[in-house]
Amino acid sequence: MSYLLGLDLGTSGARAALVDAEGRVRATATAEYPLSQPRPLWSEQDPADWWRGAREALRAVLAGSGVRGEAVAALGLTGQMHGATFLDAADQVIRPAILWNDQRTAAACAEITRRVGAERLVAITGNPALTGFQAPKILWLRAEEPASYARVARVLLPKDYIRLLLTGEAATDASDAAGTLLLDLRARDYSQEVLEALEIPRAWLPRVYEGPEVTGGLRPDVAADLGLSAGLPVVAGGGDNAAAAVGAGVIRAGVVSSSIGTSGVLFAHSDVPALDPQGRLHGFCHAVPGAYHLMAVVLSAGGAFQWLRDTLRAIAPDLSYPRLVELAAGAPPGAEGLLFAPYLTGERTPHLDPLARGAWVGLTSRHGLGHMARAVMEGVVFAMRDGLEIMRALGAPISEIRATGGGAKSAFWLQLQADVYGVPVHTLAAEEGPAHGAALLAGVGAGLFADVAEAVHRGVRVAGVTEPDPERARRYTECYAAYTGVYPALRGTMHRLGEV
Repeated sequence: MSYLLGLDLGTSGARAALVDAEGRVRATATAEYPLSQPRPLWSEQDPADWWRGAREALRAVLAGSGVRGEAVAALGLTGQMHGATFLDAADQVIRPAILWNDQRTAAACAEITRRVGAERLVAITGNPALTGFQAPKILWLRAEEPASYARVARVLLPKDYIRLLLTGEAATDASDAAGTLLLDLRARDYSQEVLEALEIPRAWLPRVYEGPEVTGGLRPDVAADLGLSAGLPVVAGGGDNAAAAVGAGVIRAGVVSSSIGTSGVLFAHSDVPALDPQGRLHGFCHAVPGAYHLMAVVLSAGGAFQWLRDTLRAIAPDLSYPRLVELAAGAPPGAEGLLFAPYLTGERTPHLDPLARGAWVGLTSRHGLGHMARAVMEGVVFAMRDGLEIMRALGAPISEIRATGGGAKSAFWLQLQADVYGVPVHTLAAEEGPAHGAALLAGVGAGLFADVAEAVHRGVRVAGVTEPDPERARRYTECYAAYTGVYPALRGTMHRLGEV
């Protein structure tokens, strides 16, 4: 039997998944590495740690499965998006990589908007200039570290730096490249207009492939080190959200994934370039050839619930997530008029406001811990619904939602999503995230599957469905209408507090 490997270069570690010819995950392995925050708002990693973690994870997944390296037919790559790895003419790393969650580039974002024009930038790239993207990092390096900038010969996204070491080839995929703010979304290649406006040489950037395309073969010395075959095909893969969407079967219009982890992500497939003229949603290429997606991001989703638990542990050290959910379930829908705005770390969709603050609104002496816990959970899903409503307004069909992340592992979270969204929420038989999707893309590149649709048909199985309760859905529609008034009413106060 032939097998496939998927490698996910995450922020906290590398995760490898071994998948069989039927698309089923047979083994996984993870290797952690550190995150550096040398200054406030900065977030960096040493690419050498990525390389160590990637090799450890790949070796471990083979060792743990007992599968011989020569049985592996292809390797697919995925990972954290938007990061900038700066290399010199000898492909040596110039400085630590700047990550997706780094916030140092506000001035560079303003410069990009000025040079390209706000409307024109969204029209070409599908997105406004945000601090997380790769292009502002390049401009920041030019302004703040000119000596390092003078040495730059290549700029790679995180997973593509690993590709370079695996194969010797500089390549990327359309979904990850769409997060650089340099890609023409419709052409699925770099925008010469944007590159010229920002004075970024095209020669610095890797060739763009579609997700299942083979980008090179495994170098003999690396193959020997990993226990794999020399020349093993390495496919383009996808950014972590696009690869995770493949692993969840979100490859046709109408199917949307709802991921509640530390952050919250809604991912909607589109057959045509999908743009929000106001830039509230991300418009990116999909890892499916020729396809696109809309994505809404809530910065504090499960993170808001974790904040509540961690804060309460100061007085209740044994408080667990299940107990907090139990308390929330004991309060009525709508928490008897209590709302929570989960903007604990600012907000992206739909407000694009780093100064947004969290808030409880409607608090009375009647409200107890259960009401507050329920309000936090409801506020998270209301914030997710903000993105869903924008998708609907843009004409995206929404017939089925597939839950992933921590929000898929709790019956209460699942029911809450179904009731607030007003749409059935499906769960998967196995949810292995981006590494699984990367492996399925590798299977297409290796010829084990005819296309991504066949890979998903074989490898992704729905396990159950949670239907919305009509009465609760009606109640939540009323609560959501009240929730949408919270941010506009408090925005001025939030910003004043941010200046104190």
